[in-house]
Amino acid sequence: MSDKLAITLSTACALHCLMVPSFLIVTSGFFTLSIHNELIHYALLSLAVPISLIGLYSGHKKHNEPSFFYIGITGLAILTSAVFIGEIVFNNFGEEILSVIGSIIVVYAHFRNYQTCKEIDCSCHAEI
Repeated sequence: MSDKLAITLSTACALHCLMVPSFLIVTSGFFTLSIHNELIHYALLSLAVPISLIGLYSGHKKHNEPSFFYIGITGLAILTSAVFIGEIVFNNFGEEILSVIGSIIVVYAHFRNYQTCKEIDCSCHAEI
């Protein structure tokens, strides 16, 4: 369940990064202050990191497959870097690129974690 939730949150983060600039252009900046706020980035990150860590760690413990855990940690580190230093070091576009790359890596790690569980037919990812 945590893998599916983490995939959803990472996808939401990537969509936010890709769609907000287009939305702002279409609305001519009318909603700029309410939508493109750094608080959204911190909120998504504060949800994504613990849920991802729980899912990746439990998968690592149950499946004894550390590679997806480390791939996911790398993606989370990229996401965290994008939020805290992305705009300062690169620019707004660089922050978006880092966020999308980190999100894709996290989604991949959780997807492979989920697939590994299904392959070995463990009960931790049973359909609810």
